[in-house]
Parts: sequence; structure tokens; C-alpha cells
Amino acid sequence: MEIERNQMPDKTPAPTNTETSSLAPEKSTNSPGQSRYSSFDDSAPKKKSTAWVWLIVLVVIAAAGYFMYRQYQAMQSEDAARANNRPRAVPVTTATAKKQDMGVYVEALGTVTPIYTDTITSRVQGQIVNIYYREGQAVHRGDPLIDIDPRPYQAAVTQMEGQLAKDQAVLAEAQIDLDRYQTAYSRNAIAKQQLDDQTQTVAQDKGTVQNDQGQLDNARVNLTYCHITSPIDGRVGLRLVDLGNIVQANSTTALVVVTQLQPITVIFSVDQAHLAQIQQQIHQGHTLNVDAFDRAQETKIASGQLLTLDNQIDPTTDTVKLRASFKNADDSLFPNEFVNARLLLTTEKGDTVIPSAAIQRNAQGAFVYVVGSDQKAAVQNVTAGVTDGNLTAVTGINPGDAVVSAGFDKMQDGIQVTQAGSGRGGRANSGNASSSGSSGAPTGGSTP
Repeated sequence: MEIERNQMPDKTPAPTNTETSSLAPEKSTNSPGQSRYSSFDDSAPKKKSTAWVWLIVLVVIAAAGYFMYRQYQAMQSEDAARANNRPRAVPVTTATAKKQDMGVYVEALGTVTPIYTDTITSRVQGQIVNIYYREGQAVHRGDPLIDIDPRPYQAAVTQMEGQLAKDQAVLAEAQIDLDRYQTAYSRNAIAKQQLDDQTQTVAQDKGTVQNDQGQLDNARVNLTYCHITSPIDGRVGLRLVDLGNIVQANSTTALVVVTQLQPITVIFSVDQAHLAQIQQQIHQGHTLNVDAFDRAQETKIASGQLLTLDNQIDPTTDTVKLRASFKNADDSLFPNEFVNARLLLTTEKGDTVIPSAAIQRNAQGAFVYVVGSDQKAAVQNVTAGVTDGNLTAVTGINPGDAVVSAGFDKMQDGIQVTQAGSGRGGRANSGNASSSGSSGAPTGGSTP
């Protein structure tokens, strides 16, 4: 029975591992006492384990390298962020505070008003036969302007002269008769009543002669009205009538307008709070200067002197009107032009002045940025005083201090600055130191 079992084919299933089965020999040569698997190669599992180890090491190294690269990038970003957050020097424009005299002014809106403006109309009726002026011409007093046809008025003069001559002759005759009656009455040749009647006749004739003389004078005046001349020195306006126009007597229609331009005045109103100081200066005999500026208060047009005050205060506006006189030699002031009048009340000596653009304000008051020798801007509280043009007198800083006059966008207390430009704080340089607007309260340090 044992022999038959050995001759039967081996029905034991082959191993599932393809690698192991491929390494097994097709026919076992082992002795009957050994296992069939003892003939496999023992080096194959060792090679497989070594390959997996190296793969894992490579993956770990790659992951570590990627992690270190990400850490490096994060450190670079942090360094860049810290560099960007680090305060940088701000470019600014500075001006130097200086000591000078400052005028105390009263400013008001004024109107250029001519001393004389004549609107000439006709006092007689007739046709215009001559126009002597040109539009815009400068004329003098007595210069001819317009002629109205004088012939009807010349005829009236001649008529009245004839009537006067007739009535004068009648008067002379009555006077002769009166002399005769007086002689006759002295001899008792006539009655007293006849003499009295002749006396009254002479008086009546005298009245007639006087009436004729008045009518003659009136006719001559009307004849004079036919020749219109300029009543003042000034300038005529645009032509309002033409040759051949018929004008009416005592009409409100203007024939020509003549306006005096030299000298000329400016009328402006100031608050009554300044009235006492103005009157004090006038009573002391001081001449108060007045400057006329354009509407933008940038260009001075002319300089003049205060002429007079009004005699009452306007209760609706609580102001008083003043009139200033200007020579206006260059005709820079034009009638009815709006100007800004500046009345100089007094002059303060030795003020510390800076450009007005350098003064910043917040809820606590006025302050400036003072640039020190270390090129750092420090907040300094100031008190603003009088203003003259683009300059303002201040207290709280010293002459020679450099103050920021432009470039306030990124300013703060203690920040490093670079001076893009500087000025002396004068009128010429202050125009370039334009403010970019009042900044808020500075951060850091004391709040002004």
C-alpha cells in the first residue's frame, strides 16, 4: 500500500508566491527526510527589504527639504514685511521762521466807486446835428460832446430881443410923459390924479420890460443847451445816440455818460468793533493806508488812503462804511469793480513769522512740525497771531527754526524727513509752500 501511494502523482497545490515558485526546481532532489521548501534561495527577501528602506529614506529626505524650503520662504516674507513696516524718511518742504514787523489789517469786500458820474440828458427838444466825442475818449471839463439843432432857439432869442426893444421904447415914452406931468403939476396945470395915473403907467411898462428881459434870458439859456459840453474831467462811455436822432426835452434817456476815473474811491464796510481804533488813529492825525487787492486776494491792484467815514452804523449788518481814495494813475481800478480792501490799523514790531501753510490745526489747537538737526520732525504747539499775506505771526517757536510747510500726508511726531526744498519764510517763498490740507492729530508724542 505504501508503494502505490508513492507512485501516485503529487496533488499538493503549488505555492501562490510567483517569485518563490519560480525559484523552486522543477524536480525535488531533496532527501525524503527534508522539507520541499528548504531548497529555495534565502537572498531574495533581503534584497526586497533593502529597496523599500531606501525608498522611504528618499521620501523622508524630500519631505524634509520641502519643509525647509517653505520655512525659508516664510522667513524671507517676514523680513520683507518688517522692512516695509519700518518708518521711512518722508520728503517735505520746509521754511525758516524769521523775525520781522507785521501789519495789523482790517479786511473787507469793497466796491470801486467814482467820485463823479454824470449821466447827461437833453433839456431841449431837437435833432442831433453833431457828435464830437469818440467812445471811451478821455475828456476834460468844457469839451464839446453833442450839438442839437439850435435854429429854433436862435429864432426865439431874436423874437424876444425884438419884443424887449419895443417894450423898452414904450417905457421910455411913458417916462417922458411922466416928466411932463410932473412939471405941469408943479405949475398947477393938471390934476393930481392925472399925474398918479402916469406914474403907474411907467411902473407897468418897467414890469413889461423886465418880463421881456427874463424871456430873452430863458431863450438864450435854451440856445446854450443846444451845445452840450462835458461838466467834469473823465471818460465817456459807449455812444448812446446817433446823428439825426430826435431828442426830447427833460427826457430820462441818456445822451452820454461821463465818469471820473482819476482819482477814484473804494467804499467798503467794516465791523463796528474796529470803529474806535480807526477813529483814534484819525483824531491823532495819522494817515491810514488802504490797499486794494483782486477778488482772489493774490494781486495788489493799487494803494491809497482812507478818506472818510460814514456818519452812522448800519443796524442791519452792524457795520460802518468807509471811503478810501486812490490816485488810479494807471486806471487799474474800474468803476463798480469788486475788490478786497485792506486797511492798515497799526504795525507790530519784531514778530516771529512763518508761512501760513505751515500751521496745522486739530481739535486741541494750532501746531507746527519743527525739523531738528537730526532731520526728525517734532510736533510743537504754537499760537497764531496776525496774518499779512501768506505770513502769520506765531508764538511758541524761535526765529531760525525750520518748520514743515508742505508734505503733511504721512507726517507724524518723530518721523524722519528729507527736505525737498526750503524757504526763508518770506512772501516770495511762502507762495511755494502751499499746504496740502490740515492733517489730523499726530500719532505718538504729545498731542497739540
